Amino acid sequence: PFISSVPPTPLSNQKVHNVNASLVTKITRSSISIMAKRRSFTKRKAPPPPSSSSSSEEEELGESSSDEEEEVQMKTGASNKMEHDEKDDDDDDDSDFRNDNTSDDDDSSVENQKFTDDNQTWLKPKRKAALLSDEDSNEESSDDEDEMLQVEKDAMDLDLEGRLEEEEAEAEMQHAVTSRDIHSIFHLPTEEEVLKDNEERVVAPSEIRARIEDIIEVLSDFKSRREPGKSRSEYMDRLKYDMSEVFGCLPELIELFLDMFNPTECLQFLDAGDTTRPLVIRTNTLKVRRKDLAQALMKRGIHLDPLAKWSKVGLKISESPVPVGATPEYLAGHYMLQSAASMCPVMALAPEPGERVMDMASAPGGKTSYLAQMMKNTGHILANDLKKERQKATVANLQRLGVKNAVTCVHDGRKLAKMANHFDRILLDAPCSGLGVISRDQSVKVQRTIKDIQRTAVLQKELLLAGIDALNHKSKTGGFIVYSTCSVSVAENEEVVNYVLGKRDVKIVSAGLEFGVPGFTRYRHKRFHPSLAETRRFYPHVHNMDGFYVAKIQKLSDKKNVAVKESVKEEEVVEENDISLAKPNKSIKLKNKSNAKTSKLAGKRKSSEKESNLDEEKKAKVKFNPRDANKAGAKRPMGIKKKRSDKVARLPIKLPKKKQTNAKVTKPRRMKVTS
Repeated sequence: PFISSVPPTPLSNQKVHNVNASLVTKITRSSISIMAKRRSFTKRKAPPPPSSSSSSEEEELGESSSDEEEEVQMKTGASNKMEHDEKDDDDDDDSDFRNDNTSDDDDSSVENQKFTDDNQTWLKPKRKAALLSDEDSNEESSDDEDEMLQVEKDAMDLDLEGRLEEEEAEAEMQHAVTSRDIHSIFHLPTEEEVLKDNEERVVAPSEIRARIEDIIEVLSDFKSRREPGKSRSEYMDRLKYDMSEVFGCLPELIELFLDMFNPTECLQFLDAGDTTRPLVIRTNTLKVRRKDLAQALMKRGIHLDPLAKWSKVGLKISESPVPVGATPEYLAGHYMLQSAASMCPVMALAPEPGERVMDMASAPGGKTSYLAQMMKNTGHILANDLKKERQKATVANLQRLGVKNAVTCVHDGRKLAKMANHFDRILLDAPCSGLGVISRDQSVKVQRTIKDIQRTAVLQKELLLAGIDALNHKSKTGGFIVYSTCSVSVAENEEVVNYVLGKRDVKIVSAGLEFGVPGFTRYRHKRFHPSLAETRRFYPHVHNMDGFYVAKIQKLSDKKNVAVKESVKEEEVVEENDISLAKPNKSIKLKNKSNAKTSKLAGKRKSSEKESNLDEEKKAKVKFNPRDANKAGAKRPMGIKKKRSDKVARLPIKLPKKKQTNAKVTKPRRMKVTS
């Protein structure tokens, strides 16, 4: 019925023979689909019904075409196939011509029609050719681009660049996999070759990074991939210097990391040090719930998620259009900016309401406020720090967060041992080298040395011993101290805790943290106590957190140097037995003179063997008889000298004054020395 609006076009005799019924059906189907699409875009009136004259013309055209087709088939036959193919091509051209004519006529009819709905004031009909044309689409896209904001354009550019980089990376990876032989031998450049190459040109960091990866692959299969005549130490030295050049770190620190990790993990650790950690905030439950805080921040356009399953107060912020440290919620004390790793020591300590707790290094107050939050503002907290300037930030944060059970002070933590048996729980976040927070402070790579690590380790041992002395082991609920650092070095972590186990009557208990890596029980040639496996380590490349170490210690008694005291008591018992043997009666001594000599020699041998095993401090205690230390005229056995009292040893020897005479003295006079 839609063909009736199309006027019949004059056809040549050759094209008339090619028209058939199938062509008519195709045209009708295409016209119906076109009209359906147009009806979906715009609402219009139905077209008028077809006239009778147009239907009669179609019947005549169909009859004539069928008669002429029979005549052509009788004449040509099946032999002329080439002409038949040419005719088929002409049929396609003719159908396209007909479709074009129908579409133009339909468009003209649509233009004359009007809209019947209420939106006809602003709706305008468009032709199908205009909708499908490339020029209009380009104009519309250009108009859309003009209407887009600059931020949206930049985002589109970044997305495009990211896709291109991903495609290039995949292409490079495929090329590397196909071109590189797995069992090929890598040529290790010598120092002379490296220096010569650096003088001739500027070596790109990507080339050095590729060499690092090649060396790591060789070390993974050293027997088959190594170069003949090259040792493993040479590969490790080259790897150390290449890593220090790429990451801008001191070679001695790279060597320290390579001792702790394997080469692949060390590379991951250094890469994690150059990437920033996610921003984390801690909800202050003294004033608000985490759910309410999240809703308030989301209304300000901040994208956030819960931190992890192990934390009920942490929130991880992925994107924020406003400064997180300047929102009204922050100023009201609803949350505190605190890293995820620094929450772990407080969770391990687990203080209970009503206890007496001390934070030995409290500035800037993040852990102290978390302690008050877990204690529900009950009990007592002593927040101490060495520097008065840092305590200003602690006081400000405690007031903003609404902490009421804390008292701040400024003292040297090593002198807090005077407050013996005073606290139920103690938190010691000791000062350290900061090798676990390189992502926040890149200067650590250049400023920290091995000597600095050793120096801080001595300070940490003194602080931990003082904290244990101030701890009350008789507390019903407490008696725990948590030692933590933001460093990954063994000298500042496992060695410090292992040293304290030999100096105080303490033991290591589980920290109560389900995640984390167990602490080292052996490191190079050193062997630590097996209970150090209860401590926890956190790495940036494994947990996406700052590098941290947490150890929970329980105090058992006030004894000091437990192992040393037991050995000293054994020595005292041996010496008393020797004394009883060295003082027999005269009659017995004359009869058993030979036996006394032999027993005395045996006792001396035993004492000499045990004295060789003791330290210098033990030898000083065993040298003098402790029974006669405070007695002036007590008898002692042969060979043991009387210990001089401290008062006498401190007094200077007074010399007599010279007599004043007028005589000329040619020879020096002898002077009497009286003590």
